Formats: sequence, structure tokens, C-alpha cells
Amino acid sequence: MTAADPGRPDGAVLAAGCVLWRRAGGTVEICLVHRPKYDDWSHPKGKLKPGESALAGALREVLEETGHYCVPGQPLGTVRYEAEGRPKSVTYWAAEESGGTFTPHSEVDRVLWLPLAAARERLTHPRDRALLDRIAPGSA
Repeated sequence: MTAADPGRPDGAVLAAGCVLWRRAGGTVEICLVHRPKYDDWSHPKGKLKPGESALAGALREVLEETGHYCVPGQPLGTVRYEAEGRPKSVTYWAAEESGGTFTPHSEVDRVLWLPLAAARERLTHPRDRALLDRIAPGSA
């Protein structure tokens, strides 16, 4: 079952995710996930479960997709677009990686940790690139 906001007349699919980052050798790296179903590179995100808060869903999705725990930081806002013929609303946070290990699975078969510029180039969708512009110095 897909979580939709009953208060929204458009019945948008509600989702959440994070721009997951870590410090590595004096630089910041961004975690990108590859989804074989769509053959794209994006930030970890997913649909909310019924009654789940956006932040709880974002943290759950990061762990499920990347195998990494994280500490949420700066809210990055909500991105709205159409997916599979329905409106979708995804709320994001910047989040610092705090441990874990990636194991490939059916939903995400690869992750990459890349410097900001390389992450920007690798991301498939412009809406995901725009999230990198929202990260304030110090939060990533």
C-alpha cells in the first residue's frame, strides 16, 4: 500500500529521504544509490508507511537502501514531481553517515561515495542535483 496524504486533493504519494554525506580525508562525500529497476542514480529515499513521520521514514529508507545509519541535520525541503502517473512529494534532510555497511539487494544494487562535484555529475535527475545546492557549509 502506498502512503498518500488524505488531506491533499491530488492524493500525492508521500516519501522522504536524505542527502547522505560523510567526511573522508578532509573532503565531503555524498552517497548515491543505484536503483536497477529505473537504472538511475539518486539519493536514498522511499515511500512513507501509514502513520510514519517524514523524518522517521527518511532514516528508515537510508538504512534499508544503503545499510548505513545517519544523524539527521538540516532540512532540505520538499521536492514535488510526477512518478508513474501520480504526484509525488519527497521531503529531504541532509544527514551525516554514522556507521554501517552496504549489502546489495533487489532495490539498490550499488552505492557510490563521491565528492560533491562528482555526485552532481552522476545524479540522473536535475531535481536531485538541486538538493546539493541546498546543503549549507558545515552541514555537509
